[in-house]
Amino acid sequence: MLADGREVRLAGIEVPPLPRPDRPDPAAGGGESSRQALAARLAGSEIVLRQAEPQPTDRYGRLVAYGFRADPSGEILLQSELVASGLALVAVRAGDHACATELLSREKSARRDKLGLWAGPYYESLDAEHPAEVLAQRGRFALVEGKVVSVRESGPIIYVNFGRHWATDFTVTILKRNERNFLAAGLEPRKLADRRVLVRGWIEERGGPQIEASRPEQIELTDGE
Repeated sequence: MLADGREVRLAGIEVPPLPRPDRPDPAAGGGESSRQALAARLAGSEIVLRQAEPQPTDRYGRLVAYGFRADPSGEILLQSELVASGLALVAVRAGDHACATELLSREKSARRDKLGLWAGPYYESLDAEHPAEVLAQRGRFALVEGKVVSVRESGPIIYVNFGRHWATDFTVTILKRNERNFLAAGLEPRKLADRRVLVRGWIEERGGPQIEASRPEQIELTDGE
């Protein structure tokens, strides 16, 4: 919250919700840890905010910005600090390629070292082979990992299927108009069959569980190639 009453949402990251008495949530403890970590970094520091492009505000009217903390060594990105501490996840829109690459690398290290949110089982990646468990998390931002069984096209959509029962198994959808974003990053959706991948995004229900991928940063190859 700024002195003039405006609210700022940090761009490029997702954090768990804060605890609410009327809505118990197993993620709420992580939200409070993230809040405390951010407050500690803000306290007594000079903060520079730079509005995100092309989305300077979110649907709630909050400013969307990257926050930089002044340091003797230079400006330090608040988002990067939170992700590196395991107290935030990299969002669907993480910024330009360089920014997204840095944040994803830091998140991967935090996951590997079981830091922050990654210390417990709640935030571990969901298994695409168990679509009912994935579907139980609909409405949540999460990571889902599994092996791609097939890639199909229908109308304006590319379907990346993680099972043979398309109506119930986990699926990633990519609008064909967004395919060029993936190709520019060297990731060809049509060649994902038989590859093991980690996908991030909001879990929706379209028969079975689904994540819509609009940016290549949402899909990470995990089979070592």
